[in-house]
Amino acid sequence: MEKIKLYTAENLSKLRFDGDELADAAVVSLLENPKLSTMINAWETFPSDDEFDGFPKPLKRYFEFFLVPIDWIDQKQVIKVHDFFAKEGNFYLSMLGFYSLPYCYAFADGAQVLVRSRRITEDIGMRLAETTLFVMDLFKPGNFHIHQDALLTIAKVRLIHAFSRYFVKLHAKDWNSSWGIPINQEDMIGTNLAFSLMVIRGLEKINKFPGKGTLEAVLHYWEVVGYYLGINIDYWPSTSKEAFELEKLIRKRHLKSSEAGQTLIKSLIQFYQESIPDQNISKLSETLLSYFIGKEASDALAISEQVAIPKSFYGVMLELSFLKQSGRRPTYSQMRSQFLAQTQANLGRTVKLSIPDLNRS
Repeated sequence: MEKIKLYTAENLSKLRFDGDELADAAVVSLLENPKLSTMINAWETFPSDDEFDGFPKPLKRYFEFFLVPIDWIDQKQVIKVHDFFAKEGNFYLSMLGFYSLPYCYAFADGAQVLVRSRRITEDIGMRLAETTLFVMDLFKPGNFHIHQDALLTIAKVRLIHAFSRYFVKLHAKDWNSSWGIPINQEDMIGTNLAFSLMVIRGLEKINKFPGKGTLEAVLHYWEVVGYYLGINIDYWPSTSKEAFELEKLIRKRHLKSSEAGQTLIKSLIQFYQESIPDQNISKLSETLLSYFIGKEASDALAISEQVAIPKSFYGVMLELSFLKQSGRRPTYSQMRSQFLAQTQANLGRTVKLSIPDLNRS
């Protein structure tokens, strides 16, 4: 119960003015040496430390951080998460799109950063694909256990966050200081909760709750991810009770109507309606989103369940869509290959996580 004592409005308000010093310093080095961004984007795997020779010190320190092993990973929990994702990976990824991301849009102050990134509204398909690829990389079988293949992905995403912080501070003249700094610690913690706790809540809404033990294993997994993402894990919940209390407090503080949130959700719904091949889902996009995020968040985003659907049908509808696309219980490699092929077909581009490359602009 120790961490629950940290969950106060005063503490979370302080976190809104904390960023990520290690990544922020690395970004300054990249801005001064743009050719290094091109080099980093060309990496296929995380390099060894001798490849950082000649890097500016802040950038070298940044990448060396990822090479230091952490001794608190619970391998039993990691294996449990891998087994869970192998069984429910399709549902996990669908909850990101129908619950986690739209739920984040309902948090007004955090949405201010997202709406100021034109890629979120103007290139939403690729942005969603990048988020999916990020999560798929995290859950690659054996990650954090047999290998560390996700570290390069995480390192890039952490730098992308730092670039966003830098450019919003520099260019968003209408930024309100009461929102905190862009992509602050509270918002990063809230986003990780959306990608872990809220996914499990989404599964519960379709009668697929995997149990408290699996929820807490997922929380531990995202603690590892959060540590590498530069999140202050002193505040990260270890138990379902802590996660419940932390999410409730963040929701109380920030879930409210905003023009930013409503712009984001309209863009998302339009994209789903135009791009999801299964018309049973594309036509019901707003209803699906509203069902999963709930009435409070739906009201904040000015959406609603347009069609009355029995609760038992939501899971069936998603499962039928998965069966059409990839058959019953696809392997991780099958799921990944199909995702990459569909993204290429739908968007005409290959999805790849890359940091901003100012050398090419």
